[in-house]
Amino acid sequence: MNMTLVTLLLVNFAYIGILPRIFFKKDGRYNLMWWMTAGPLFLNAIVIFLQQVGVINLETYWSLPLAGEIAVVILSSFSIGMISYTMGTHRIPLALWHQNNDAPANIVTWGAYKYIRHPFYSSFITAQLASIIMMPHWITFLGMVWCIVILNRTAAREENNLSNSAFGSEYQNYMKTTGRFFPKIGA
Repeated sequence: MNMTLVTLLLVNFAYIGILPRIFFKKDGRYNLMWWMTAGPLFLNAIVIFLQQVGVINLETYWSLPLAGEIAVVILSSFSIGMISYTMGTHRIPLALWHQNNDAPANIVTWGAYKYIRHPFYSSFITAQLASIIMMPHWITFLGMVWCIVILNRTAAREENNLSNSAFGSEYQNYMKTTGRFFPKIGA
């Protein structure tokens, strides 16, 4: 694997990994569901690192062509940019995932949220996609599927809480014009 691409992808995962320290509220707990959500992100990053340094030698489904290298750069750069854009959208830190204190103070519909309801999660999925392109193996595919399933479950829970909050009707109208993880076509 190309060391520069591996470094970029690992920086992307490291950026995701430090979000709880640099952005989210400090009163959260790393409960079981938090670890279940973070798990696939750690899994793919660790597997790629161990493969790169030679600790493991997994046979991948294909060797990375130039188009794949370009895709990894684009996807990782997009993920890093989306994380930064999303952090810049917020005026106050958010609660960690799966916390009891995550009742909304307001509905954010500007910045990254103008296009998608869960831009942090979109950036996580994008990083996972880059990891599959970088190292196509059943383990990275499993990490991607696990990531999508758990983030979809988490997003649905958050959307249900917001729909049943004081901002419910505003949030339900917002949901009609934005996609969960990717922009809604034609909205």
